[in-house]
Amino acid sequence: MTVAASEAPRRLFRDRREALIQPTVLGATGIEWLGSFALMTRHNALLGILGALVCAHSMVVAAYLLHEAAHQALFASRRANHWAGEALNFIAGSAYASFARILHMHIRHHVDRVDPTCFDFKGLMARHTAVRRTLQMLEWGYLPATEILMQLQVIGRPFFVRSQRRHLARVVMMLLVRLGLLAWLWSLAPRAVLFYGLAVLLQLHVLNFFDAFHHTYDQLVVTPDQPIPLGGRDRAYEQANTYSNVISQSHPWLNALLLNFGYHNAHHHRPSVPWWRLPALHRQLYGDQPAALMPMRELLVTWHRNRVKRVFAADYGSPREGSAGPGSNRADDFVGAHGVSFLTVV
Repeated sequence: MTVAASEAPRRLFRDRREALIQPTVLGATGIEWLGSFALMTRHNALLGILGALVCAHSMVVAAYLLHEAAHQALFASRRANHWAGEALNFIAGSAYASFARILHMHIRHHVDRVDPTCFDFKGLMARHTAVRRTLQMLEWGYLPATEILMQLQVIGRPFFVRSQRRHLARVVMMLLVRLGLLAWLWSLAPRAVLFYGLAVLLQLHVLNFFDAFHHTYDQLVVTPDQPIPLGGRDRAYEQANTYSNVISQSHPWLNALLLNFGYHNAHHHRPSVPWWRLPALHRQLYGDQPAALMPMRELLVTWHRNRVKRVFAADYGSPREGSAGPGSNRADDFVGAHGVSFLTVV
């Protein structure tokens, strides 16, 4: 008897290698996240700081695994990607917005070839100079204030914006759950809450650093389903305005610490390719072309120099063409972006 195609069992993974790698990384991320709290609650400051670093890394990896799930690259099953995405969303600290909302806006980023956002944070700064100056002052002090604002708007807008009211129940539920867990953590060790806060700040810095220098797209304020005319933004435009910022070319294993997210040109060329295959795809497509890779050292310099300007910059700037002269870097004019994280543009 032949089983109908619709009744055939669905595979959870596409091949044996994926079945080995993805559960291992998912399990390690969960263990790392939970284990970090064991370190942060110990009565030892050094262990607490170590716990904050471990927690920050687990939350960054959770965010990038969520990104994998959004591209259906984590599992072969769409349902499995959805539920894994929701769990990873909680670990990443961004569960106030549903995985479905995050997926929708991120796919728009790929299809429309822009950086879309539903919250006009620059308009807020233009209307309220005090907000802009506060953000710039905090960013000068290396606090990721703009990214914190983007996190807070996801929580706050359902309370005050009528069109966002349908998301209010989820926000309230997540606030109760997460505040309850923080209260429990405080009862175990009050300074563990401070260590967790440090982990969140580190996570936001890492996510923003890599997001800041991936594109020279237009940043547009839109509603979730508002059409955006392509206007000539074809595949050639996409690659010409996309940049890769790997941690290290000489030590590729370091890039795996952040799930190879820096291989961004390769990711945009084939978004469904899983993270562990991106280095090979990058070499196949680009080799070691300097145009496709921005050196980490140069990006760290421009990230530091432009940390205040980036808050309210009119555009992202762009890398210089060709090689830079003595004492300068290709990235000197690459100001970078704020407010483009796939976790908070909803």
